Amino acid sequence: MRFADTQALYLLFASLLAIGLYWRGIKRKKAALASFGDPGLILRGREQVSYGRQAGKAALVVIASIFITLSAARFQCGTHLESVKREGIDLIIAVDVSRSMLAEDMRPNRLARAVQEVRDIIDSLRGDRIGLVAFAGDAFVQCPLTLDYSAAAIFLEAFDADLIAQQGTAIGEAIRVASGAFESSEKKHKALILLTDGEDHDTGPIEAAQEAAELGVRIYPIGIGSVRGEPIPAYDERGNRVGFVKDENEQVVVSRLDESTLREIARKTNGAYFRATPGGVELERVMAEVRQIETKELKGTLATQYEDRYQWPLLLGLLLLMTEFILPERPGSLWRRLSGADITKREREIEEL
Repeated sequence: MRFADTQALYLLFASLLAIGLYWRGIKRKKAALASFGDPGLILRGREQVSYGRQAGKAALVVIASIFITLSAARFQCGTHLESVKREGIDLIIAVDVSRSMLAEDMRPNRLARAVQEVRDIIDSLRGDRIGLVAFAGDAFVQCPLTLDYSAAAIFLEAFDADLIAQQGTAIGEAIRVASGAFESSEKKHKALILLTDGEDHDTGPIEAAQEAAELGVRIYPIGIGSVRGEPIPAYDERGNRVGFVKDENEQVVVSRLDESTLREIARKTNGAYFRATPGGVELERVMAEVRQIETKELKGTLATQYEDRYQWPLLLGLLLLMTEFILPERPGSLWRRLSGADITKREREIEEL
């Protein structure tokens, strides 16, 4: 048993409020009647309103509102397995997690910005399989191709500058590892989004891109950082910032965005290069390019579907409201109402006047 729209359950607080209002109303009626004298003497000898019936009618309305709220929350009970088929492409996103990505020419830093862009891409996917590759001085598949976007988002949380011990920027190795993660039997429906500052350390990225093109992979690099360069912050064991990274000559290392390499990678694979911007407008552009790739029918999976049972509480709620409508407040008046005796009595009272 579950509810598909749990936010609608907040309406139950309205039912509690109605109980309080009904109780207060009956109490005020009793107090008003007592102000004229003994209620028993006032009501003796005449047809009187039953406070018990009023409370019963109020209870019917409150219970009916509870059932209708459960219906609005889409009450579900029971499950069945259903085959789900999707159409899309295979998309792998490779993220540079080297220490040069800690440079702060993109706020808060290049790596944090890259991770946010991957998160936005995952949120925009509909039916495509997604995979994640992390790389620095080496590369590995962090998340294999999957339709489970929530699982991919969990794997993404592990991306930081300490994920890979071997430092450097092995773009060529990242392309090869990502290409190997696709299905080898196909030569289309494949896209690789590469987020990096582009400073490769002699791993043959252009040659790797040519090999990827032969496998049908299109690469869309997104350059993170600035062409003029930015120093790389240095941190101690406690995570405190202690200045900037320096080389063996004690000179501050400046990390610069290498756009020429990234453009050539995109050209070799019939992809497109984009530079990251503060507003993130490049995401719409890169996803528009990716959407032009021919889609395929992905393997169907069995998904658990819950059975909607909201009709039953709705029916019970309506029946209770109908019962409250025909139930009189005076004892014995139901039969008179149904038979028309109340109408005849009113007509006699009008004639006497």
